[in-house]
Amino acid sequence: MVAVPDRRFTYIYTRAFKFLCHNHLQKSQNMINKVKYPSSLEKLALSSMFFLFLSSSISLAMPQNKTIIPVNVGVVLDDHIHSRAQKIWLSCIKMALFDFYASNAHYKTRVVLKVRDSKRNVVHAAAAALDLIKNEKVRAIIGPVTTMETSFVINLGNEAHVPIISFSSTSPSLTSIRSSYFFQFAQNDSIQVKVISSIVKAFGWRQVVPIYIDTAYGEAIIPYLTDALDEVGARVPYRSVISPSATDDQIEKELYKLMTMQTRVFLVHMTTSLCSRVLYKAKAIGMMSEGYVWIMTSGITNRLRMTDDFSFLNSMDGVLGVQTYVPKTKELHQQFIPRWHLQFLKDTPANSFSANLDVFALWAYDAAHALAIAIEEVTWSTNNIDFQKSHTAPNNSTDLESLAVSQYGPKLCKALSTTRFNGIAGDFRLVDRQLQSSTFQIVNINGGATRTIGFWTPENGLRKKLGSSVNTGKGSISNGNLGPIIWPGDSLSVPKGWEIPTNGKKLRIAVPQKVGFTEFVKITKDPSTNITDVSGFSIDVFEAALEILPYALPYEFIPFAKPDGTTAGNNNDLCYQVSIGNFDAIVGDTTITANRSLFVDFTMPYTEAGIVMVVPVRDSNRKSAWAFLKPWRWDLWFTTACFFLFIGFVVWVLEHRINKHFRGPPSHQVGTSIWFSFSTMVFAQTARVVSNWARVVMIIWIFVLLVLTINYTASLTSLYTVQKLQPTVTDIKDLLKKGEKVGHVRNYVRDMLKQKGFDDSNLKRFTTVEEIDDALSKGSANGGVAGVIDETPNLKLFLAKYCNKYTMVGPFFRTDGFAFAFPKGSPFLQDVSQAVLNVTGGEKIMNIENKWFKKESSCQDLTTPNINSIGLGVDSFWVLFLIVAGASILALIIFVVSFIYRHKVIWSSEASIWCRIQNMLTIFNEKDLSYHTFNINEKEDEVTALPNSSPESSVHQNLNQGNSNSVSSGSGEKQAGPTDQGSP
Repeated sequence: MVAVPDRRFTYIYTRAFKFLCHNHLQKSQNMINKVKYPSSLEKLALSSMFFLFLSSSISLAMPQNKTIIPVNVGVVLDDHIHSRAQKIWLSCIKMALFDFYASNAHYKTRVVLKVRDSKRNVVHAAAAALDLIKNEKVRAIIGPVTTMETSFVINLGNEAHVPIISFSSTSPSLTSIRSSYFFQFAQNDSIQVKVISSIVKAFGWRQVVPIYIDTAYGEAIIPYLTDALDEVGARVPYRSVISPSATDDQIEKELYKLMTMQTRVFLVHMTTSLCSRVLYKAKAIGMMSEGYVWIMTSGITNRLRMTDDFSFLNSMDGVLGVQTYVPKTKELHQQFIPRWHLQFLKDTPANSFSANLDVFALWAYDAAHALAIAIEEVTWSTNNIDFQKSHTAPNNSTDLESLAVSQYGPKLCKALSTTRFNGIAGDFRLVDRQLQSSTFQIVNINGGATRTIGFWTPENGLRKKLGSSVNTGKGSISNGNLGPIIWPGDSLSVPKGWEIPTNGKKLRIAVPQKVGFTEFVKITKDPSTNITDVSGFSIDVFEAALEILPYALPYEFIPFAKPDGTTAGNNNDLCYQVSIGNFDAIVGDTTITANRSLFVDFTMPYTEAGIVMVVPVRDSNRKSAWAFLKPWRWDLWFTTACFFLFIGFVVWVLEHRINKHFRGPPSHQVGTSIWFSFSTMVFAQTARVVSNWARVVMIIWIFVLLVLTINYTASLTSLYTVQKLQPTVTDIKDLLKKGEKVGHVRNYVRDMLKQKGFDDSNLKRFTTVEEIDDALSKGSANGGVAGVIDETPNLKLFLAKYCNKYTMVGPFFRTDGFAFAFPKGSPFLQDVSQAVLNVTGGEKIMNIENKWFKKESSCQDLTTPNINSIGLGVDSFWVLFLIVAGASILALIIFVVSFIYRHKVIWSSEASIWCRIQNMLTIFNEKDLSYHTFNINEKEDEVTALPNSSPESSVHQNLNQGNSNSVSSGSGEKQAGPTDQGSP
């Protein structure tokens, strides 16, 4: 046991140390700016200062009246004696322990470091770890540095139950070991691939070539990278693997190989020493010029603060880098870094003035701090901290077989997993024994210095500023989310990510060898010159699209055919050939389908989409004896007939008492009313109407009849004089029900029809338009087909030649049309798709269609011929009928009210209601002799009749008397006397 100092002494020495640090900090900085090496006087001052510091440190460890428990902890580094980076990391570990126990002097544990050197070798690292576990009885090991060393040491720690803590190994392969005794206190590389994919998506790059070191560290990130790039529509066309021991010639050879490829976006993932050699060679051969994109992973950019290789920094001009974000806190920049400089100056006075801290040093500090917390917690709760020897090991066992097992390890692992505090590198929190540090900053390197252009977080993606409120959506990714970037070659324009190599080959574009429908692709070969000529609608559209591109795209058409000139396969086979790299693109009548999209990427379609049907047409109008009924629908016929009867009834009611034409026997009255109403249809009515309200009703009704007659006449004339073509079949379900034979062109259409229920024996495939015409002319019953079902472009081409005999109906199925195909992730796809949209959206596509789909002069329309339209219905004239009905009902209401009012004496009598109604109907059935029409007629009868020769003389007298009485009464309307005669 070792005594610990009293708290009073601890406080005094701590305050003294801080005071000395504060007073001598400015002096140390001035000394750094003046000279590289201190003078004798300055050395004396520094010696005095650190003598006080050393004295205080020793005093802290002096035995006092309180005992402490030393706990051995191993540290495995690479050449910590000569490597500056290793020295810095070790100094941070020591400072973390010193700071921790200075603030917690009452703790009973003290971590004692046992440092070992791995000598940059896996075997030496394992031997060092074995020595620490077996001889030093360490409770935990911090390190080793590299991934390969750590992976071996993890197995030792797992066997001995000793936690292995790594602050520098970021490889995701270490977590795959699934050891409960391994803690990764560094940022896992699997997180930064999301940042890289976001950058690639923001600039629209489709291909990325990773250049990585041929070690476990380099290989481990590749699966995560390819998956992340695939999520944003990018791919990895090639992987450049460079050995750690590669010579400059080998590196140069590999870079020249990359220059011959189209991709210009490179991701570098390797050690800084190898990266400096690669970039130096890349700059020498011109790969750091305009048009290139270089992205560095965090393993490189996180170490830039420690490098003093200015040639390396200058070779990185224009490079983008992913860097771990460390919050700029007051504790880090104003307290920790100045104190660390003073301690490092004491330990390594020769090169401390150019030393800087990187994020690995900060993680080392936090790792030691977390380990000290966990050790204190475990030591308080347990008494047994010794190793237990293995009882299963044989007598002649090796060191590994007889390795003792720590009883301390499981509890220490549990304590470490729950440790959480605010470290100098940020919030220290572990999930599944991994540090949760997921914020990155994107840097642009120019002039040997890094400049932050943006940040990335899992919640918000790329953003210009951390904590800004704009572009908060994670899915909103664009290069506008980053600051200005100076690219290689001092270019400010964003590289498109690919180039046509000057020494590269032309694009090998496959064209299908076709027998029919050669208007899309036609291949002809001149036997004398052996030159192959390719033309057609698809070829012209492709060449028109290439003319729009802002760059030249060299290419050559290669027929997909056998040596004898026959086709080498269908479009599915052609897509597969593109996917395996035999061709660079497909130009032809290639339909976009789901299974083909698994092998290639399609541009935007350049033709109409859909599965349609072509069937013969017939003129159905002249074959029907009831064609005269077609201009109107049944509802209009019925409504018109009802209104004829209704108008006849209304006119009869209004004219019955005052018009002799609407009087007589009941059958005569009904016949006259109906005849009068229907005769108005041709304006042939002979009876006059004398009532003003009847005239109003007739005026409106005649106008409605005029409108109906004009529409009927026009429709009927068109029906009998204009040819109305109608398809023989309008739905494929009719063909299926009748068991008709059906034709097709494409094989995949045959599969769709079979899924629809068509029998395979009823399906016929055609390859030329002449075959289709012959089969449709024969019909299904005569060995032909009742219809042909296929894609719109094919049948559109067929109708261009046979538009007078057939028509197109549909579409019945949805397709995406014809398009050009490129390999998955092709950099040309986006530009060619945009060019295709420009072609199809303008006049140029119409000119190309007229060139290849030229219709015959007798063809009026290339699309579906005229089909009988549905006749007119009540919905077209309901307003007119409403007006007629309203006027008629209004006239009836006025007449009835006036009639009741004139005979209100009868209506107000004391008789029963039924008697009053009978009396009113009796009066309604009588003539209204007071009306002027009857007066005129009777005066004419008196002139021609002999005296006393007629029994009606008394009626005339009564009429005259009644008329006199009526006139003398002064009423506006003549009243009928009690001698009114009944109906003749």
